[in-house]
Amino acid sequence: MTELTLPRRPEAVLIDLAGVLHVGDAAIPGSVRALALLRESGLKLRFLTNTTRSPRADIATLLERLGFDIAESEIQTAAAAARHVVDARGLKPLYLIHPALDAEMGPSAAAPDAVVMGDMGPHLTYEHLNRAFRLLMDGAPFIAMARNRYFREEDGLSLDMGAFVTGLEFSSGVGAEIVGKPAAGFFHAALDTLGVSADRAVLIGDDLHDDVGAAQEAGIAGVLVRTGKYRPDDEQDEAVRAARVVDDFGAAVALLLESP
Repeated sequence: MTELTLPRRPEAVLIDLAGVLHVGDAAIPGSVRALALLRESGLKLRFLTNTTRSPRADIATLLERLGFDIAESEIQTAAAAARHVVDARGLKPLYLIHPALDAEMGPSAAAPDAVVMGDMGPHLTYEHLNRAFRLLMDGAPFIAMARNRYFREEDGLSLDMGAFVTGLEFSSGVGAEIVGKPAAGFFHAALDTLGVSADRAVLIGDDLHDDVGAAQEAGIAGVLVRTGKYRPDDEQDEAVRAARVVDDFGAAVALLLESP
């Protein structure tokens, strides 16, 4: 079990978006004011999301409409991390991505040499999966933006892309390289842009494993909020113990601002 304590004087806060600040098109009560208070404190901030159904510009627009003061440049997405890997390695992928990401990621190659998977939502078909499967069986590398199990929408929990990533891994025998959460590099990249070390940072998230547990494996203390995808059983999990568990983002901010 990886368990960390909160730093006495944190310098940076990494904040998950969906489930912490908002659910769907609704801000979680108190979160707009709490973020304003956190900004006034002078702590450095980055906002992390594994959402791969919307480009970063659209995420920033939604947050602005909900009342949050968050610049597009402050948002780190799993899709952007995947695009960085593709460009750095000169890959020509088959993209299994939501149509909303087409402009940000670019078209699939005519003769793909890699598979890059995001959350296609209702657009995912057997034909998509089978084409990816055949490429993997022929030796193509497998890059997945995330492996989340589920997320919360306004009408309840919804199946996330992890089920399909795992299915392709099982059938092809090819392990996916995860570039979003819970990859340690995703958290460290955010801190690198802020110039802050892991032991001087805190993460606030609603997912015990992919937010809090992954951050703590990367050396960053995690605060779990009881909103979004949080489940009561999370507090009895034997594998991951959050540094603190609080009711919501407002309580998390109050906790950090009370730190001596």
